[in-house]
Amino acid sequence: MENTAVMDALRGAWDKYGIHHKLPASNIHTFADLFAESLSKFGDRPAYSCYKKTISFAELDQLSSKLATSLQKREFLQPGDRIAIHLPNLLQYPVAAMAILKAGMTLVNVNPLYTDRELEAVLNDSGAKLVFSFANLATELNQVVARTQVQEVVITEFADFHGTARRLLVNGVLRYVKKQVPKLTWPKSSSFRSLISGVDHSSFTMYESKPEDIAVLQYTGGTTGRAKGVVLTQSNLIDNMRQVSQVYEHANWDSGCMRMMVPLPMYHIYAFDLSFCHGLSKGNESILITNPRDLDTFIKEMKDYPFDGFIGLNTLFNGLMNKPEFCSLDFSRLKLCLSGGMALTRPIAERWHEVTGVGICEGYGLTESSGILSANIPGNTRLGTVGVAFSNTEIRLIDDQKAVCGIDEPGELCFRGPNAMQGYWQRTDATAEVIDAEGWVHTGDIAVMDQQGSLSIVDRKKDMIIVSGFNVYPNEVEEVVITHPDVIECAVVAGKGEAGEFVKLFVVSSRADLTEEELCTYCREKLTPYKVPKEVVFRGELPKSNVGKILRKELRDEA
Repeated sequence: MENTAVMDALRGAWDKYGIHHKLPASNIHTFADLFAESLSKFGDRPAYSCYKKTISFAELDQLSSKLATSLQKREFLQPGDRIAIHLPNLLQYPVAAMAILKAGMTLVNVNPLYTDRELEAVLNDSGAKLVFSFANLATELNQVVARTQVQEVVITEFADFHGTARRLLVNGVLRYVKKQVPKLTWPKSSSFRSLISGVDHSSFTMYESKPEDIAVLQYTGGTTGRAKGVVLTQSNLIDNMRQVSQVYEHANWDSGCMRMMVPLPMYHIYAFDLSFCHGLSKGNESILITNPRDLDTFIKEMKDYPFDGFIGLNTLFNGLMNKPEFCSLDFSRLKLCLSGGMALTRPIAERWHEVTGVGICEGYGLTESSGILSANIPGNTRLGTVGVAFSNTEIRLIDDQKAVCGIDEPGELCFRGPNAMQGYWQRTDATAEVIDAEGWVHTGDIAVMDQQGSLSIVDRKKDMIIVSGFNVYPNEVEEVVITHPDVIECAVVAGKGEAGEFVKLFVVSSRADLTEEELCTYCREKLTPYKVPKEVVFRGELPKSNVGKILRKELRDEA
């Protein structure tokens, strides 16, 4: 069954870029090891900044040890118990995350913009016993906590780290903090400040976690169905961190002391991996942006914090470049731009390079791969690909009959390696659907590997449209449509008709009188006829997740 051509091409790429086929030996196996080394190497360096407040690596260590001490004193908490973080990008997030892991407990990342139904489902599924929440966003939590196993809610406020500051951007609207806090009714609650103020942590001992212990339950976005808790161990996340480091160390930029702009939420695996895991390992400063959807305020933050690196995704790049204030920024320090989470379109990548002078390195990953699975190597970026899979990773592409595909043949991307999840939390049926008997994780993404070992993601398997027996991949159509000068953003889904599926296009246009016929004529010049949209729907905006992904599922429901 095995076709070695794909792995041969991948190994050839590793050799070309000087990447070891196996991860070198390391003394870092757990987060405890990582935290200790981070403190010893980078103690006096800035670790996180947010709203004009900066904490160093030493301060992060001290604050998290105080908080971990308070957690360990709670009789209802034992090592391995789940603790949820229900916070946006604030300084409290890395402090709480580090404290949970120091105390030997399992971190459950929770989207603070979940509805009450979604929040209740995740808390009950994970069995979280304690939740860290932001007072201004606790309304939904207040409604559901009594129906969960949560025994204590720890509330933090903006002023906990920002003194008398009274303003915070939430959902793109400037609101006063005092007016935003809901009336809270849960019986057992504590303040974040009380758990770190006046706490004697002199005798604190970090829990000695094992590499196989569960570190994080990372819930999938749920955009294609019920959210599932992805079980990620200490070694999953640490090894993926080391895989990422090996690629970028080779590119000779990752020497530490970089200032990384982090507009994507840390509760998402993409930012968690790069800002928390990788940032701690390299001594980088992360500039946490609480609400990147407010582009004007975001751009002001970028002026205040000249940055070396930028973590983004396609819709964010596009939105920023439509702002003249962004295009006039000083990008002289910028060295690295990373893209993930959704497909990077060529026109946006090319324009970003023109505006900033720096190309975008697109990568690819999923929660089930502990974050990042492949990436373009800085200095060797190939637009249209998601780069080279990391060392210690095996890649296989299979067709609908489970036959192994060769070079330049599209197939479902499967992988196995140290970054492969352990499975879905308490979902043996769902785990069996994704991880086969040989340990291959089936991603559900259709990919192609070329002779140079680079992967290209054709599309989501479930997003593929079958038109008169021909496969149409939405990304291909979107790549064409987005080049139209009057199109701001677009998405393609399968429409349903008497004759079967057809290509349905949703468009946000900068021109009110743009017509369906104009767009279809434009597409006919660049696409095979069966790929040309049969129906075009104009919208003022497209539905997106909190990290900016266009939600095709919602559009499919309309189709």
